Parts: sequence; structure tokens; C-alpha cells
Amino acid sequence: MGKDELLRRTKEFGLSVIRLSRAIPNTPEGRVIRYQILKSGTSVGANYRAARRAKSLADFISKMGIVEEETDETMYWLEMIVEADIISKDMISGIY
Repeated sequence: MGKDELLRRTKEFGLSVIRLSRAIPNTPEGRVIRYQILKSGTSVGANYRAARRAKSLADFISKMGIVEEETDETMYWLEMIVEADIISKDMISGIY
């Protein structure tokens, strides 16, 4: 996979999270989860873009670590949404 492909995929990931967030109910727990997943899910692509502009290999590795952390956090929130029966697993299958 090339750099441009990962750029496209991380952006699409963020857009998928935005679309999914619209289906999260407007309940107290839904609002918290929506906020959290929007922050982490959209930052994946933004941080990958920053990594592409790294000034050194060490800087690139550090920035990619942030991409990995944000991706993992988003996956956590996706798991919470499914396990709390807020949204069905079928609705998030394209993101997982």
C-alpha cells in the first residue's frame, strides 16, 4: 500500500466515523460516546497527514504512534457501541 492510499483510507475512516456518529442516539451516554468517537476517529487521518510531513525518521515514528493510538481508541468506542447495544454490529461493519 502506498502513502497516497493510506492517506485516502485514513480520510475515509474519519468520514465513516462522522456518518456513524449521526446514528448514535441523543441520550446522555450517546452524546459522550459520539463526542469521543468523533475526536479519535477524525484525528486518525489528521495525524497521518502530520506524520507525512515529519522532519526525521524519529519524528515520523512518533507521529505514527499517535495515529496508532487514535485508531485503537476509536476501535474501543466502536466495541462499546456494539456491546452496549447502542448500534448493531452490522451498522459498523464497514468501519471495523
